[in-house]
Parts: sequence; C-alpha cells; structure tokens
Amino acid sequence: MPALQKLDISAANPDISRPDAGRVVSGDPVHTTWNLHEQEGLYCGIWQSTIGAWRVRYDEWEYVNILSGHSVLHGADGSRTDLRAGDRYIIPQGFEGVWEVIETTTKDYVIQTFA
Repeated sequence: MPALQKLDISAANPDISRPDAGRVVSGDPVHTTWNLHEQEGLYCGIWQSTIGAWRVRYDEWEYVNILSGHSVLHGADGSRTDLRAGDRYIIPQGFEGVWEVIETTTKDYVIQTFA
C-alpha cells in the first residue's frame, strides 16, 4: 500500500502566469499556481489570482474549494455564481463563461483531464 503524500506548498515552486491576452475581459490578472500532485491526468494544488476577468472554457473537470477572496463565475448561459471562502464547487467539463476576481482569490483544486 502506498504511503500518504503530504501536500506542502512550501516545498513547491509556484508557476506565475497570466491568461492569454485575447481572453482578458478586464484588469491584468496574475495567477500563481502551486501544482502539488500530478498523476495520470489528475492534478491538485493551490491557485491564486489577483483582480481581473477573463473568458474560460473548461476541457477538464475541476473541484474547487475557495480558501479566501471573492470571485464570480459568469456562465455563457447568463448564470452568475459568487465564490467566497468556504464555498466548494464542481466546474464541469464544457463550462464556458467568464471568471471574474473581485478580490484576490485563493483556492484548492483537483483537476481531472480527459484524453
């Protein structure tokens, strides 16, 4: 039986990125990602973004647990979902819309990719 793996953000090198310029709706959001585990299309870690908004299209499935901040997911169908500390959501494969960060947001994530 494999040993448990502690996920330690202090041992991870963060990846700093921005959304593609063509997807940005407002602001200059900067993303910091600590990918803490990767195995056979499964990823987990911590993600943080500064204020701004960008268009998203999920080719993957994602579980999110909001640790701090306030974001809004605007669905292409006109829906609006506020994400705040303590909220947990599944973002299904195929979701399209705009991710808007109102105040710097930090989340735990688990992502399942599809071949």
